[in-house]
Amino acid sequence: MSVKCSDIMNIMEKIAPIPLAEKWDNVGLQVGDENKQIKKIMIALELNNEITDEAVKEDVDMIITHHPLIYKPLNKLIFSDPIVKILNKLIKNDINLYTAHTNLDVAIGGTSDYLAQLLKLKDICPLRETYNERYYKLAVFIPEKNLEDVREAISLAGGGHIGNYSHCTFQSKGIGTFKPLEGSNPHIGSLDKIERVDEYRLEVIVSQDKLKSVIKAMKSAHPYEEVAYDLIPLENKIRSLGLGRIGYLKEAKTLKTLALEVKNILKAQKVRVVGNELKSMNKIAICTGSGSDYIKDAYRNKCDCYITGDIKYHDAQLAAQLGLTIIDAGHYETENIICTPLKERLLNEFERYNYKIRVIVSETDINPFNII
Repeated sequence: MSVKCSDIMNIMEKIAPIPLAEKWDNVGLQVGDENKQIKKIMIALELNNEITDEAVKEDVDMIITHHPLIYKPLNKLIFSDPIVKILNKLIKNDINLYTAHTNLDVAIGGTSDYLAQLLKLKDICPLRETYNERYYKLAVFIPEKNLEDVREAISLAGGGHIGNYSHCTFQSKGIGTFKPLEGSNPHIGSLDKIERVDEYRLEVIVSQDKLKSVIKAMKSAHPYEEVAYDLIPLENKIRSLGLGRIGYLKEAKTLKTLALEVKNILKAQKVRVVGNELKSMNKIAICTGSGSDYIKDAYRNKCDCYITGDIKYHDAQLAAQLGLTIIDAGHYETENIICTPLKERLLNEFERYNYKIRVIVSETDINPFNII
């Protein structure tokens, strides 16, 4: 099957929807052609000259990174500039570049969720809400014998999902009427004759990002030539998304014990801590990458410990004054963990669509820090 870059983009934007990204961020396709045929993809935390060389050597068609190569518009294209040098190499070797950054941080199953999973946190919620997902109520009228087929199609496409539950629907029975007119091809009934059919009204909620696929699946499974359905915007908040996560450990641990576990899980050369090493930890806040801006969020939510990277001196002093313990595990260490699970998610999606695409993870170590 022919697979275009746009097909891969559609899958990535299902995993990490573009609207979840921060306004200042630059995500999506950064270099290349949406119509390019893709046979091999490489995943990396970010792109530098060494990883670009690795991609050329591996003969990949597309690179997917977490950190954008281009944050701001370029005013000049001087080949000695490191970013322009990489861009020049990508273009010469016909390699597409796609980025999922803060949208992958916020997304369900993204960087924040994966770190929470590694730490075995429970009762997860966002550290700072940044996006309230819009929902719709879909009500469709279905002949009795086709009810289960349509319900299943809607559910498999993502409709009727509330929290950790799927197939959340309500049904009520009634009589549907219609009269086929000239030019119609009715599944039930005859031309110019009013037909009465035992039907069910099936109601289900659908998030905005899954609305098109759910309606398409519903129509495909429905027997009628013309499907009658209502679509009603909802005002109530069903799911809020955001940067970072808050959760609880299965059992309380001291700061020192937790810090050593984090160091081991993330394969970090070192971790830095702020606070009493013997203090008991239970309610934990996390933010992958650089999380200094969310120290007060962790404090306001009465967290015992905040795990992140790139904590500066004055931020550490602030946390100490607030009585919030900190584990600084590093920017690279808290984010590079997403590359392998992202590969697995892509491969699962490709199998579903029967896409024959190879996916590899970069083996180049790009952590700029060494411990002496």
